[in-house]
Amino acid sequence: MDIKTVSDVHSECDIQGTMRVSGSGPSGRPPAFEYVAAAVLDDRGTVLRWTGTAKDLTGFTAQEVCDRPIQELVADLPDESHRAREMPTSGHVRLWHRSGDTIDATFRISPVEGSAEFLVLAAPTHHVTDRDQGAALLRALSSQDRVTIALHDTDLSTVQTNATPGTLDGRPVDPGTRLCDVLRAEDAENLEAVLRQVLVTGVPVIHRNLQVSWRHDPARQHALSLSAFRLEDSRRRPTGVAALYIDSADHLRARRNLDLAREVAEQVGGSLDVVRTAQDLADVLVPAFGDLAAVDLAPSVFGGEEPSQQLGGGDMGNAALAPATTAWPAGIKRGDSIPPLPDHPLLRSFRRGETVVFGRGDFIAMVSDPQLVEYLVPKDAHAVMVAPLHARGLTLGAISAWRCGRSDPFTEDEADLMRQIASRGALAIDNARRYTREHRAAMALQQRLLPPATTDTPAAETAGVYLPAGDGAEIRGDWYDAIALPSLQVALVAGDVIGHGTLASATMGRLRAAIQTLADLELEPDELLARIADLVQRLVAEAPPDHHDVVGATCLYAVYDPVTRRCAMASAGHLPPVLVRPDGTAEVVGISPGPPLAIGGLPYETTMIDLEPGSILALCTNGLIEGSDRDVDQGLRRLADALAASCRPDRALDETGRALLANLADQAPRDDAALLLARTRAVPAKDTAQWQIPADPAAVSEARAWTTRQLTKWGLDDLLFTTELIVSELVTNAIRYGRPPAELRLIRHDVLVCEVTDSSPTQPRLRRAATTDEGGRGLFLIAQLGTRWGCRHGQNRKTIWSEQLIECPR
Repeated sequence: MDIKTVSDVHSECDIQGTMRVSGSGPSGRPPAFEYVAAAVLDDRGTVLRWTGTAKDLTGFTAQEVCDRPIQELVADLPDESHRAREMPTSGHVRLWHRSGDTIDATFRISPVEGSAEFLVLAAPTHHVTDRDQGAALLRALSSQDRVTIALHDTDLSTVQTNATPGTLDGRPVDPGTRLCDVLRAEDAENLEAVLRQVLVTGVPVIHRNLQVSWRHDPARQHALSLSAFRLEDSRRRPTGVAALYIDSADHLRARRNLDLAREVAEQVGGSLDVVRTAQDLADVLVPAFGDLAAVDLAPSVFGGEEPSQQLGGGDMGNAALAPATTAWPAGIKRGDSIPPLPDHPLLRSFRRGETVVFGRGDFIAMVSDPQLVEYLVPKDAHAVMVAPLHARGLTLGAISAWRCGRSDPFTEDEADLMRQIASRGALAIDNARRYTREHRAAMALQQRLLPPATTDTPAAETAGVYLPAGDGAEIRGDWYDAIALPSLQVALVAGDVIGHGTLASATMGRLRAAIQTLADLELEPDELLARIADLVQRLVAEAPPDHHDVVGATCLYAVYDPVTRRCAMASAGHLPPVLVRPDGTAEVVGISPGPPLAIGGLPYETTMIDLEPGSILALCTNGLIEGSDRDVDQGLRRLADALAASCRPDRALDETGRALLANLADQAPRDDAALLLARTRAVPAKDTAQWQIPADPAAVSEARAWTTRQLTKWGLDDLLFTTELIVSELVTNAIRYGRPPAELRLIRHDVLVCEVTDSSPTQPRLRRAATTDEGGRGLFLIAQLGTRWGCRHGQNRKTIWSEQLIECPR
């Protein structure tokens, strides 16, 4: 073999970089070689020919090496190797370099056909090792069924790939194949844009997530992670792109499951409404977990009660559907009962608390009734997963997720996830159920403690409306009241208790009862509030230490007299009323509020205003006027404007009240709202009469005569005898025990009211006189003759009154 032949062999072994060596030579010299070294030996190991790359490797020239044994270049040749008769085929040696250093080399010896010569190829061991490891790495990557390696040329045609049937679309990928031959056109175009950018810029792409569909199955998407690198030749010119496609479906599924669990934790349980919570749970599952989802609950759960021990088809009603309006069978509607299902092993598993998965065929076989299948099974559904909603030892209902079309079937991991979601969802629904039960109990107590919604008295027509707090907030004890008082007067009350729940309702009930009792004593508004404040102080002292801060209230108390057409009012930290006059103008009444009822020791102030007949006085609590976007003053102005626009003589007060509450209160108020509307009336002047009583005992007979003339004028002859006796006793007491000036007043309506007012604060007392007593029988006689009697105090005066029913009122 001549030198030319060796050079030809050497050229064939140059693999353009795979075996090319780079770096510095020994002692920091420039690169000692560029290619694999080659030499030709005879059968005794004598060097016959020496190439330039052998010189680059060892530093020895052909003149220095030829015709000499190759063993002289080996630094650690064992003694037995000198006596070896056969050439080794391959191995590792340490070669001397002309500088005196040594080189670790890997060699391979092959006989030259037709001669006794041998061709020796050698290269630095570490470069050979790198190549072997690289080849091993490529083989390992190529053997992974979830990793596809593809080499693309500069036209992005596939040059080589490890894709096998089933790796991509079930078909082999031949050299020259384009991405558009494998992928959906849009996906292929997007992917080629990414690879072309790598080819042009040389900037690699690492772990870019893609959703692609095969050309033959465009409806089904696959998750891939792409990493791409540019290929270059020895002159760093682009020769193509290497792309690694990793199946990331498991990773994305795990990430999706974590995201779904987080979404359930964040979005389910924020509401204390059972149906809203169920709908939130269904909405979270679609489309992240299934194409359709439904939540079915026991009927008792909707009302806050505990369900029965065993649940199944026929004893549940639908609470939520997602999506709510599309894709469901026509028969399934929210709120409908679920038809009973036949006994089945999977149904029994569900009743034992297990999550079950039905294929479409299994579910149809279990139902067996074609009409029921049409009613229950969504179109194109191929699988359903059903999990019980189990919390605190109770099975509240079930949650089901359907998958339709080409979506993947359910996996065991997803069944575990469904169990976790169902557990968290059941706890949220049970919290809402328990709140519903407690809220309804508190609401029932609150409603029972409130007065009738409407009243009709000679003084005013009233209508009250109450709106409890919503969206999970507890009731807070707002109340209103309209109390009929003697002498045709009426007391109007609005109050707001501090705190919430049944404690607030109980406090409200005690305060309302106390105010009614004190109202019958006909106290002035400021004095009544002062006494109620004393009661609240006692309630605070009786409350546990941790409840001292939540016992208290604000209150507005007003008394309207239809005879004088005047209204006296006082406020304990409460909102002022709004007055709508008959001409339609509205204004906020200016009053001087005192401290809330929980703060004792400070006085209250009574404000007097005149009211025309047909005026409307509106008392409300702050839940009606306060909001996140307005303060109290803005809320009162808003209420005044709304009253001016809504209050019409031809419109019923209760209708007006409901409309105002709907328009002014928030959609889900965080506080209770109460509103009391009172349309005032007046007693005509012709139905009242008054007479000044002289300070003379003879005035008693004059009073009887005046009373007789007035009753005759009114046509009340049947009451003459009893009224004369009542007037005699009242006038006698005023002259004997009172102080002038004194006055007798008669008021005619559905009752006849006799009033005697004097300037003495002395309180009369009803007692049973002894047989020998000369007096003390007057009030006893008055109590027997009339339907009721009483005494009220004003500033430096008192009034004793008596009422008699008029059998045929005018």
